[in-house]
Amino acid sequence: MVVIHYTAMETAEAALKTLCNPETEVSAHYLIAADGEVTSLVPEALRAWHAGAGRWGAVTDVNSRSIGIELANDGFSPFAAAQMDALTDLLRGIRARWDIRPERVIGHSDMAPGRKIDPGPRFDWRRLALEGLGVWPHAQTGDTAKFVPMMRAFGYNADADADLLLQVFRMRFRPGATGPLDPKDAGMITDLASRFPVDVNAAST
Repeated sequence: MVVIHYTAMETAEAALKTLCNPETEVSAHYLIAADGEVTSLVPEALRAWHAGAGRWGAVTDVNSRSIGIELANDGFSPFAAAQMDALTDLLRGIRARWDIRPERVIGHSDMAPGRKIDPGPRFDWRRLALEGLGVWPHAQTGDTAKFVPMMRAFGYNADADADLLLQVFRMRFRPGATGPLDPKDAGMITDLASRFPVDVNAAST
């Protein structure tokens, strides 16, 4: 898998100091600055400490099964064009080297609902999908009673609170949507789960 993060720090330089400090016990494979500069911090074949507690499908030790990419961003600002260009170039190489399916490019918030919110609602997931580097749901309506089961079928931890799952789903796929669960939410996750079902019996990359 690939897990995308934001640094929640003012500058890439500050983030680099944190990621390279053994006392912080946090690391990532790559850091991408706002100007598009990519810094490789940990070889892709080695484990980095970027994900923490959480899961995606059958994978419960995400650190051991993923490549972590940190984007220098304070969590509130738009992601710079140069940074997104660099990310897409990097993802193309990673996917080619490791044969990672686009649905297994996820956000930190996807595998750790409630604990993490990055890369946040301003991240352009639709662009990644258009470039074949991520996924995006078709707009349709569905049965709200199936929302949580479909979230699990796509990869989310269905043990999480239903309201929290809705919040995480909307942050990625329906930023700006408000109110209770509705048929649009249900339809979109049903579409994703039907096209990209997670293999719950496998703990692959």
